[in-house]
Amino acid sequence: MNKLLYIFHVTIISALLTSCAGKTPGLWSAQATPTHPSQPAPTITLTLQPTISPSPSITPLMVIPMPGTQTPEIGSTPVLQTPDPKLTTKPATATLPPVNTSGVPMDQYWTQGGDTLNILSKRFSLSPDQFIANINLPLPDQLIPVNTLLLVPKPAPDSKFTSSERTIPDSEVAFGPSSINFSSQDYVVSKGGFLSTYRVYTVFAGWLTGYQAVDSISQDNSLSPRILLAIIEYESHWVLGQPTNLAQEDYPLGYIDFSYRGLFRQLMWASGALSDGYYRWRSGDLHEIKFKDGSKLRLSPFLNAGSVAVQYYFAQNHTRAEWEQAMSPNGFPALYARMFGPTLQRAEAFEPTIPDGLTQPALTLPFELGKLWALTSGPHSAWEKQGGALAALDLAPGSMESGCVLSDAWVVAPAAGKVVRVGQGEVIFDLDMDGYEQTGWDILFMHIRNDEKAQLGQVLQPGDHIGHPSCEGGVATGTHLHIARKYNGEWILADGPLAFNMDGWIAHNGSLPEKGTMTRNGQTVTACTCSSKETNLIRGQ
Repeated sequence: MNKLLYIFHVTIISALLTSCAGKTPGLWSAQATPTHPSQPAPTITLTLQPTISPSPSITPLMVIPMPGTQTPEIGSTPVLQTPDPKLTTKPATATLPPVNTSGVPMDQYWTQGGDTLNILSKRFSLSPDQFIANINLPLPDQLIPVNTLLLVPKPAPDSKFTSSERTIPDSEVAFGPSSINFSSQDYVVSKGGFLSTYRVYTVFAGWLTGYQAVDSISQDNSLSPRILLAIIEYESHWVLGQPTNLAQEDYPLGYIDFSYRGLFRQLMWASGALSDGYYRWRSGDLHEIKFKDGSKLRLSPFLNAGSVAVQYYFAQNHTRAEWEQAMSPNGFPALYARMFGPTLQRAEAFEPTIPDGLTQPALTLPFELGKLWALTSGPHSAWEKQGGALAALDLAPGSMESGCVLSDAWVVAPAAGKVVRVGQGEVIFDLDMDGYEQTGWDILFMHIRNDEKAQLGQVLQPGDHIGHPSCEGGVATGTHLHIARKYNGEWILADGPLAFNMDGWIAHNGSLPEKGTMTRNGQTVTACTCSSKETNLIRGQ
């Protein structure tokens, strides 16, 4: 499995349905001009929209400023520190701090991109009304402006958490703007380690060099190549040196499973773990990590998604003692800084990855007017089957036949954009048309038949043809379309503060991945691979 794994049944309406499973300068209004190894330096403009209007129903309160604190040791009660100016910047306009009138001991938390009261409530195990701010906070499911100071009740004195230190910025994990000027090939070849001479065979792409394998996993999973290279080096020393034992040649990341033998499959597993940690933290659904030896530790609610992704990854295949070494000042964060320089300074230009006021551009349903399709899978993994961002939906055209059948139905552009990457069954569509999938809004279309498919560099208008749905590009049991969004290289969850919205149809999670619904004006369509009118979508109605 080195592409999306799509394993569900098909058809629609009169037949069965198909689904898949798978496979700013300063903060944060930045204009940055990273360079690309083969092209002139583009000007990347990240344009922010107005801050979300506050709710008038919550009365603002005020308190003393936050004192600086020391980073707690691993396993201690977390205490939020003053935000590192290299990673975050306080609001430019001074405001009076919130006041704690409850008498309850409080910690101080500065909000991050992607935070909502609902998400923070899950991370802190609090109710939304327990957070104190000096502004009228948005509704619980709406994004809170970045760097809003919140007071939060302290946990019980005997609570044990991971350190609250933010060691890896979000922009160093997502395949975002900071990846544009980075060449895996140049880096790997210049270091002359084992990875520079390594080759691996893959079913979809044939023989790949070590850096090509890294780039393939990076692009498909929308993960920074830097984070993948650093993990390879930490686990096996392949980037800067040579394997230290024969087992590393088959299992360079130390995950012993024959179905994940070789670097490419090891990276598939690692990308699933990194993505699972990153996006489950984003949604507020990841609260603790479990180590290889079975012990557990609660994650500090003050962490960021990038740091959690790394902590979660190392917990999957290491004992707690090994994990503590990896997370120590001399462990993985130090190696990462040695390999790639001033990490936090680089992040200054590109964070937050989810900026204030971000909204999804207007999108139509991705098929022709008047045509009958069905919702066959609700929110599920954008790429790998093993965890990750529940960012994708599956849609299938009406058919009298089940299975992987030729379809004359068209997948169409839901907005104006430019095709910036094509692959086996795959089209990446760039809505800001700057030519980079690492910036702005992009849409992944998967299982697009290779004949009559939109071409690389093609500019399309709303309603123009992308291609025909199929089973191509991964394992699938029926003709369908897999569609997902990302912004600045980060998958955007299909359900959440930036929920998938096509023609007013809004996606909602179900009890499990692939379950779920889409709703509009009191109507509900339920995801199912069955022949049911409850799955039907007709564009224009």
